[in-house]
Parts: sequence; structure tokens; C-alpha cells
Amino acid sequence: MKTVFDRLYDTYHQDLFQFIMYIVKDRTIAEDLIQEVYIKVLKSYYTFKGESSEKTWLFSIARHVTYDYFRSQQRMKKRISQFFDWSEKGEIIPDNKSLPEEIAIQNDEIRRVYHYLDKCTKDQRSVLILRYILSFSIQETAEILNFSISKVKTTQHRGLKNLRKYLLEDEEKGGTENEVKEGKR
Repeated sequence: MKTVFDRLYDTYHQDLFQFIMYIVKDRTIAEDLIQEVYIKVLKSYYTFKGESSEKTWLFSIARHVTYDYFRSQQRMKKRISQFFDWSEKGEIIPDNKSLPEEIAIQNDEIRRVYHYLDKCTKDQRSVLILRYILSFSIQETAEILNFSISKVKTTQHRGLKNLRKYLLEDEEKGGTENEVKEGKR
């Protein structure tokens, strides 16, 4: 089992950790939750039937562990509404790859998209994060979220439509709501 675990860890750890960080925006909590994910993986790997890829199975576990955490804290709605509040200074995680926050700082367009993801529904945010930020296929996204392929496509379409609407409104106003309020534009 150690070699299987090492392989899973080496292959998927960074993506799993970033996925959890996108949701919880707290390094300590993300570290705790990723440990719970690995415990569940170790306990249940022998039941993995291969009906999906290991990757989607792992992300599904990560999603359930993260949402179970929010349910247990009875703060899911509050935390999800703060999901992509890039106006707060978040903790930067050292990494070899560019992290979401670093990319957002470097690219104003991406920062605007992250800002407006906050206005999308929870399902739209989840689909858009998995599809466009983490580059999952429609099939993998459906498996992770336990949605039909049709629901993923519809949710993705509606989420993108909402983002476009917010971005167009933003361009007409001359900046994101926070930038206008803070006098940055």
C-alpha cells in the first residue's frame, strides 16, 4: 500500500491541496483536510473499483471531506460567500508552481474573474473551478460533483454567462466594485 500511496501522493498532492485551498482559503485548515483525505484514501483504497479514474475518485473524496468540514462547522454559507474574496490579503503558500493568488496579482483579468466568481452560485463556482482552473474534463467534473454531464454543461454555460455579464458591467463602470470603492480606478 505504501507504494500506491506514494504514487498517489506524488501525482496528485499539489492539485488536491490547491483545490481545498480554493475552497477554504486557510492553509491550516487545508492541511488538516488534506490529511483527512489521505486517511480516507488509505482506509478505502481497497474498495476502489476503478469505475472512475483515480484522479476523479481522489477529488471526489477531497470535495466530500471539505464540504463535511463546512457542515460540521455550520458555516458553509458564510465561507462559500467568502470563497473568492481576493480583496483580503491571503497567506501565500510556497510552491514551485504559480498559485491562484500569484496569478491573480499578475493578471488583472484573472483577478476580475475571481472577483465575479463570488457572485455565481455554489454549483457554478465548483464547475468553473474544476473545468477552467484545475482543467478537469466535463466527465471528470461530473463524477467529482456527482452531476450528470448535462448538468455540468448547463451549469458551466450559466456560470460563464454570469461571468461575462459581470465583466461587461465592470468594463462599463471602469473597474471591479472593490477597485471603484477603494479608488484604484
